[in-house]
Amino acid sequence: MKKLGLVMMLMVFLLVFPKVGEADSSGAAIYLDGEQLSLASDVQVANIKGNVMIPIRVVSENLGFDVKWDKANLSVTVKNSEKLVRMVVNSLQAELNGEAVELNLAPVLKSNTTLVPLRFVSEQMGLDVKWDNQKKAVFLTSSIPPAPDVEIDPEHGENPDNVPTTPPVAGQSSLTGISFNSNQLMIATEGNVVPNIFSVAGPERIVIDLPNTVFSEQFLMGHALNVQSSGEIAVADYPDVTRIRYALFSENPSTIRIVLDLTASKHYQVTNENGLTTIDLNATGEDVTTPPLVPPVSGGGKKTVVIDAGHGGSQPGAVSPSGKQEKVLNLSIALKVEALLRKESNINVVMTRNDDATLGLSDRVKVANSINADIFVSIHGNSSTSSSPNGTETYYTRDASKPLANVIHKHLAKATGLADRGVKYSSLHVTRETKMPAVLLEIGFLSNKGDEAQLFKDEFQNRVAQGIVAGIKEYLKVP
Repeated sequence: MKKLGLVMMLMVFLLVFPKVGEADSSGAAIYLDGEQLSLASDVQVANIKGNVMIPIRVVSENLGFDVKWDKANLSVTVKNSEKLVRMVVNSLQAELNGEAVELNLAPVLKSNTTLVPLRFVSEQMGLDVKWDNQKKAVFLTSSIPPAPDVEIDPEHGENPDNVPTTPPVAGQSSLTGISFNSNQLMIATEGNVVPNIFSVAGPERIVIDLPNTVFSEQFLMGHALNVQSSGEIAVADYPDVTRIRYALFSENPSTIRIVLDLTASKHYQVTNENGLTTIDLNATGEDVTTPPLVPPVSGGGKKTVVIDAGHGGSQPGAVSPSGKQEKVLNLSIALKVEALLRKESNINVVMTRNDDATLGLSDRVKVANSINADIFVSIHGNSSTSSSPNGTETYYTRDASKPLANVIHKHLAKATGLADRGVKYSSLHVTRETKMPAVLLEIGFLSNKGDEAQLFKDEFQNRVAQGIVAGIKEYLKVP
């Protein structure tokens, strides 16, 4: 075994359920394929801002990953038989088999130990990772576990043993996300799902059953399940809806039930296309459920714009020296852009999120692709390992997106008044996988004190929002 000081540092596993509260990791146990690991006295499971951290040497010694630490460059490399991942401390830019990718959370150095994000590393290295908040334990699985043999009440969907959800087997689908905005419930799934949707009175509610579907690991990263394998999402600012509930309704076959609790009976329209089911409460007249339908935001000669507030929920993004979170900045600016666009009679605006929700990158892409949006604009704050870099920059991936990037950046850079860092290419998920022109805006650097002093000012954000809208209107040729 090589000396630990040369080859084994630390891997971070992001294991937070936001509605359960911050996990208390003191004394937490670690299980690998069902066996509890014996930890040395200097190996501690840590909790940093709600993220459970686990030493990489525990994993490397048991799974045989090649883990190397480059002290000079402050980088850690994790390699298995198929993939090589390289990450740098305090940088959101990583490499996967030599290609640039973006992290939701930058690696950090704490007490001479490097911490790296769970979701990215675990997905790339093939690990299944779960945090049990009741047992205060981390469960690592190197192979797909067998389906649990549990009795379940099909009427109420109760699961008294709170058995962890297993990955989908052949033919099964998975629930990856739930979002509610603009009086529309959006349900993202992987696999071929034909939902069963119906209304129930006394009290009024809309029920959505997803047959042969399980909770995905991605969904569970941002949504808590209680001991009955159920959870809920509070809804504010929409008088028609009080809350959204979700539960494992049946295990054989596995069925997920989502319930939209209403204040009164409502007509609704349903679309189901490309893995995204939308229940639109803005519909009038008779209920319509004829998937796939053209979403109501399309047509009428209007242009459809998707505004994406980066990060959110359990993914805070970059954090400034004074502790301000990027996800807050992104949402604040995005909501200001939305308010301005709603005043434009020739533009329909759709938000990927309008609250502090956890939303995967693939779900953001699905929202835009499923409604055939004309453009996609993702709003972010930047960060660097150094406090020196500052200014505004705009990213694109596909050649078709470069004209949009040039036009929006022209207005954005003028609006911020910060250093103009130009338009750049980068292979980012949301700008690569979307089918329409798509850009990612880096408004300014949270890691730079000068930029940070401006970023969270309401006056500054209003100017930025106006600049983004001006760029959108010029590109779409909307008067």
